[in-house]
Order: sequence, then C-alpha cells, then structure tokens
Amino acid sequence: MFNLIQADLFKLSKSMAIKILFALTTVSAVVMAVMAYLIPQGKIEANMTGIGFMFSDVNMISILGAVIAGIFICGDFDNKTIHDAIANGCSRAAVIVSKAIVLGCAITLILLPYVIITGVALSTGSEFSMGSVAVGFLHLLTSSDGSTIDIWTLLSALVTLIILYVAQLSVCVPLAFVLKKPVLVVAIYYGFSILTAQLTRLSDSYPVFGRIVSWTPYGGNYAFVTLDTGTGDMVTAITVSILFMIVMIAVTYSAFRKSEIK
Repeated sequence: MFNLIQADLFKLSKSMAIKILFALTTVSAVVMAVMAYLIPQGKIEANMTGIGFMFSDVNMISILGAVIAGIFICGDFDNKTIHDAIANGCSRAAVIVSKAIVLGCAITLILLPYVIITGVALSTGSEFSMGSVAVGFLHLLTSSDGSTIDIWTLLSALVTLIILYVAQLSVCVPLAFVLKKPVLVVAIYYGFSILTAQLTRLSDSYPVFGRIVSWTPYGGNYAFVTLDTGTGDMVTAITVSILFMIVMIAVTYSAFRKSEIK
C-alpha cells in the first residue's frame, strides 16, 4: 500500500490539474480576504457578500475537491492504473485506502492558500466581515475581534477545519469507485453539499435530527470553529471526522470488493 501511496503522490506532484486547482484556490482566497476586509470599511457595498461567498473555502472546495476525486480516482479507472494494481497482487482494500489518503493530501494542498491567508490576515488584527454567510475559514476570519492571537489556538482551529473538509469530501471516495465518471462525482457531490447545508438548518427545529447529524462532519457547529472554540469541541469535531472517513472507506470496500473491473 505504501508503494501505491508513494506512486500516487508522485503523480500528484507532476499533475498540471492540481497546479491549476491550487492557483484557483490561491486567487479565491485572496479575493475572499480582500472583500472581507473592504466590506466593513464601507469601500464595498454590503450586498456584495454573495459574490464574496462564491470565493470562500466552503464553496470552492465543494467543487474543486470533487474535481480532484474525479481526476485521481475515476481517471485511474480510465487509464487502467487500478486494474494493473489489483492484477499485480494489491488488495482492493489497499487500493481504496491509498486513494483515500492521497485524496486527503490533495485536498489539504489546495486548502493551503486559505490556511495561510486566513492566518496572515488574522495576525494583522484588522476587522473582517462577510455578513451571515461566513462558514469555515471565512467564519474563522470574520469572527475574530482583533485581539492578540494565540498561535497554538489558531493552528488548532486551522487543522480542525482541514480535517473537517477532508472528512466531508470523503463521500467522493465511494462515489468515484462506484460511478467511475468524474462529471457524475462532481455534480452529485456539489448537489449533496447544498442539500446538507439546508438540512443542518433543521437542527434548530428538530433536536433529534440535530443529534443525528452531529455524528457527521456536516452537523453540529463544526464548520463554525472560532478562536474561542474550546479544545474539547475541536477534539469532538476531529473525532467525528475521522470516524466518518473510516465509515466511507468501509462503504467503498463493501461496494467495490465484489464489483467486476473491466
């Protein structure tokens, strides 16, 4: 399995697609931070928050994360890489786990611009605002009151959000192994992300539903981590995310272990 991971990471480092996606998230992260800085100063109208949200991490990663899954998992079905690995004695479980790990690494890579820019922006002590649409790194950025930041608290919040996003996008692993079509993976996951965003709003009205959803990385207040979030809450978010990823890998294995590879 380690050879599979090493080979995929090497392929990832040489991929033009990942470089383009990294450039897109870099530009988007800059635009997001600049707009969040200019809005409270009155240099940009408050009704522009919708445009700012388009460049935010939660919106961009919902699309680009699924694109990565489509490219690096579905693509390996097209070029027979997965077929060759299994034919050469690699177990299907090893193939699935290696793909999931590399997908997580790729998602972390394209999230780095948001991580770096959020950290740098917070260190300036400036005021940032994007109205009520802020989620994820954007929420972390806009929730700060400009006071002195503890570096370890900031790093903990950033790492928690990275793991949360990787867990959310782990849904793309079973989708990619079952559907094997990048377009379908992107379309279904983006629709799913919109649906989960709407469903989580029901938690306020239906506490039982909220408790159920809180066992997934889509529920609770996991995506609304701030510098004031307690260590216990961050640990809970990370634990739920890791358990969810394990479940997604198990679901993938259950669906893929008996499927015919053509």
